[in-house]
Amino acid sequence: MTLSAPVLRGGELRDTISRRPVLGSRLSLDGMVFDVRVDTVDFGAAGTLDREYVEHPGAALIVALHPIDGVDHVCLIRQYRHPVGCYLWELPAGLLDVSAEPPWEAGRRELAEEVQLKAARWDVLIDNFASPGGFGEAVRIYLARELSDTPRPEGFVLHGEEVDLEVAWVSLDEAYLAVLQGRLHSPSAVIGIMAAYGSRALGWATLRPYDAPWPEHPGGRGGVR
Repeated sequence: MTLSAPVLRGGELRDTISRRPVLGSRLSLDGMVFDVRVDTVDFGAAGTLDREYVEHPGAALIVALHPIDGVDHVCLIRQYRHPVGCYLWELPAGLLDVSAEPPWEAGRRELAEEVQLKAARWDVLIDNFASPGGFGEAVRIYLARELSDTPRPEGFVLHGEEVDLEVAWVSLDEAYLAVLQGRLHSPSAVIGIMAAYGSRALGWATLRPYDAPWPEHPGGRGGVR
């Protein structure tokens, strides 16, 4: 019975990196942005099964927090997402697709490129997998504070969906309420806003250093070839 399952205490609740043996692998789709791969995986007692998934380099997102009239506000961007046919309010973000660039440096670069901000204080807010049933995307969300304006990096030009990107400041309390009322749908924005609201309630005691280890990143768990 489920009711007889063990009760985990304290730090026992933790995901585990334990990659099953891959007996074979092939590229199913060489896409414009993402590739689709099929692995033949040894599941032990369950036998050998094929699993298809999207390869992804990972992403860095930023909860940029700034006090306006003494109230914490978060910087959000409104961007069109064609697969769902929606304009979504999201966090500034970018792929970790620059070779050897640390994820926090990617976060700093994206913050300047998308919303022309820089931050003097960076912390790791939360980590997650975007959709682990079919995507290899690992996400690290940073909390950026002590903000100031900065120009976009030299040579950077907005393109594609970024051209009509909108930027707005929303109080963290109002953003949190928008999440609970089902008015925001970007998963990482939902997670980042909830995490910032919760961490603030705990006096920011859950924050980690900007360069905290990230073993779940695809490069660290053998998920990207």
